[in-house]
Amino acid sequence: MTIVESATRSPVRQNRALLALTVASAALAVVAAVGMLVDPRMLTGVPIWAKPFKFAVSFVVYGWTIAWLLSVLPRRSRPAEWAGVVIVGVSVIELTIIVAQVIRGRTSHYNIATPLDAMLWSAMGTSIMILFLAHLLIAVTALRQRIPDRALAWSIRLGLLISLLGMAVAFLMTTQGGVPEAPGAHAVGVPDGGPGMPLTGWSTTGGDLRIGHFVGLHALQALPILAYLLSRFDRRRTATTRYRVALGDVTRVRLIGVAGAAYAVLVLLLTWQALRAQPLLSPDGLTLIAYAALAATTAAATAVVLRKGRAAAGSLG
Repeated sequence: MTIVESATRSPVRQNRALLALTVASAALAVVAAVGMLVDPRMLTGVPIWAKPFKFAVSFVVYGWTIAWLLSVLPRRSRPAEWAGVVIVGVSVIELTIIVAQVIRGRTSHYNIATPLDAMLWSAMGTSIMILFLAHLLIAVTALRQRIPDRALAWSIRLGLLISLLGMAVAFLMTTQGGVPEAPGAHAVGVPDGGPGMPLTGWSTTGGDLRIGHFVGLHALQALPILAYLLSRFDRRRTATTRYRVALGDVTRVRLIGVAGAAYAVLVLLLTWQALRAQPLLSPDGLTLIAYAALAATTAAATAVVLRKGRAAAGSLG
C-alpha cells in the first residue's frame, strides 16, 4: 500500500464512532462560534464560549486523525477499534461537561468550588486518563503491525507516541498555582486569564503549559504529513529527466526519525520554557541557545541522512 492509497482510504469503513465524534464536534464548534458572537459573558478574561469552541475543533481534528490511522493499519485490531470507541465515549463526557459549565457560567477545569463543580472536574480528570490509556493502546498496536510504507509507519508510530507526551504535559497543569477553589492552572508565574496571544490565548506575560500540550498533540498530524510530502518529492524526482534517483525508502525513514526526535525535543523545550515562567515570544538567552542548538542539530542530522542517501544511490547507479 502506498502512502497516497493509505491517505485516501475512507475512515468511515473502519470506525463509525470516531466519524460520528468528528461530525458532532464540528456541529458543536459552529454552536460555540455563534455563542461567542451572541453571548456577551466573559470567563477568565475570554468569551465564555471560547473553551467549547477550542475543544470542539480539537476533537474534530483528533477524532478524524485517529479514524484515519486505524484505517491505515493493514490488519483490523479489535482492541484498537474498541479503544477508538472508548475515546469517543470519554470525549463526549469531556465536551458535555465543558458545555454544561458554560451554561452554568462556571469554569470547568480545576474548579472544585462547590461539590457539583468538584464532581464534574473529577469526572473530566478520569475521562482524560482513560483517553490517555486508550490512545496508548492504539500506539502499541501501531508499533506491532507492519505497515508496508515504512516512512508512513514510523510517522504514525512517532506521532502517536509524541502526542502522548503532549497529553502528559496537561497533567502538569494540575500542579501549577491556582487558588483554593481551583487548584491548577495553565499559566506559570501569572494568574490564568491575563493578557494572551490572539486566537490561542497563550499568556504573553508568563509561561503557558498549553503551548507544549498543543504542539505535542499535533505531532499526530505533522509527522504523517511530512511522510506524505517526502513521498510526493520522491515521485516527482524520479519523474523528471534530470533526476533519476529518488530519496529511497531508507532515507525517508531516517528523515522521519530525525524529524520525530526533533519534534519530541521541541515539546520538551516548550514545556521547560513555560515552567520557567517565560512567555513563548519572550525567551531568555538560555532558552534561545537551547532552541538554536536544536535547530543546528536537526539541520546537521538531516544533512548527514541526505548525504548517506545520495552516496548509497550513487553506489547503486
